[in-house]
Amino acid sequence: MLPEVVALHRIGSLVRIPPAQDVPVSDRVRRILDLAPMRRLASISQLGMVSLVYPGATHSRLEHSLGVYHNALRVVARFSSDSEFTERITPAMAEAFVLAALIHDIGHWPYCHPIEDMDIRELGEHESRIRQCIYNSGLAECIDQDWKCDSSQVLALLEPKSESQETDQEACCFLRSCISGPVDIDKLDYLQRDSLHAGVPYGRNFDAGRLISSLCFNPVTSQLAIMDKGRTAAEMMVFSRYVMFSEVYWHHAVRSATAMLQRCVFLLQNRIDLESTLGLVDATWVSMLRRAAEGSVAEPLAEGLFGSCRRLYKRTAEFNLVEGREVHQALARKPYWWLVACSEKLADRISVSTGIPIHPADVLLDAPPVKLEVDIDVDVLGRDGTVRTLGEVSPVASALARQQFDNQVKQVRVFVRDDLRLDLQRFLTPDDWAKELLASAAQLEENVV
Repeated sequence: MLPEVVALHRIGSLVRIPPAQDVPVSDRVRRILDLAPMRRLASISQLGMVSLVYPGATHSRLEHSLGVYHNALRVVARFSSDSEFTERITPAMAEAFVLAALIHDIGHWPYCHPIEDMDIRELGEHESRIRQCIYNSGLAECIDQDWKCDSSQVLALLEPKSESQETDQEACCFLRSCISGPVDIDKLDYLQRDSLHAGVPYGRNFDAGRLISSLCFNPVTSQLAIMDKGRTAAEMMVFSRYVMFSEVYWHHAVRSATAMLQRCVFLLQNRIDLESTLGLVDATWVSMLRRAAEGSVAEPLAEGLFGSCRRLYKRTAEFNLVEGREVHQALARKPYWWLVACSEKLADRISVSTGIPIHPADVLLDAPPVKLEVDIDVDVLGRDGTVRTLGEVSPVASALARQQFDNQVKQVRVFVRDDLRLDLQRFLTPDDWAKELLASAAQLEENVV
């Protein structure tokens, strides 16, 4: 039994995080927390642009990391008396799992997810930076001195394409699915924590304790599964995630700010060495962006987001797969450079049709990114021994994830500079916007071909 797991039920050194959550911290964990990569997470916002709409959503990635680490301890405690777990998971791999949960976000940079969606080649994904953070910060030395596992075992659970040692294949497969899977310790924390700080109830309407108690090992896939008793809790988690995306993560004003940030970064790529900014904290990164934007077409975007007065672009049209299917299908999951080019053609077209001078950066397109978000195919072990996915046993979860989430919540939206919206509304109906968007997309496709 790991000392941190034993400490779950004893009075000892604790760190208190919201909501009144006591996280056990041993001396070896505290040494990790005191290192630069973890301290940096204290100055990186968990939700980025969401705080422009929900002012309380200013919690840090360090707080979230402590919550995920706490969930990892709860999972190890849940399986500590399970022979299938203890036969397959060595003490060293259990420690690697706890460590991986604690440091899983150290590769993050400010406003990471919106910038990742732009697919800027030289940046890659934040997970690919974890190795560098471990070996260039003293983290590897701490792991060697204090833990039974080594850095390679931790990386095997965190790196997207990491290959574990042959003897650890089954253990790695299972533990990876606990960290990143349909029902994982990351989602268990961020749904509840983001909901708490945003001041909304939606992400807290599922029974995390029941879900953890129903976790089990699937001997066929070597991945995490849930027993039938946890099905309702898993259904509620899927619903909670759906509503959190609808009301928080993809709130129209949050997406306006996101679209502004992405276009600002896109316009400033030749002025900023983005790769050199990945080690910054939020405040320093924002200052850098504002300085780089001075005197350029990106300045109104940067100042509208981070200046003394908030000035967000306004939505003027939106389309989902039910209402606006043709537009949604034409623009959803297109690469970011394509959306920029399409928005520039759209700006030209509406400028000609309305007679209103419109700069290419006055119109922003926001569309579902290439990557799909919801994976509900966690296996459910029935009382009769059958194994089916949650989508198969739960029509509600299947409908929410497949028919509603990526097609309804993630809409295609057109945002325009705030002082232009009323003028444009006098000339263009939603049907007009749809026609102009489709014409712009078709024109762009012709040019690409």
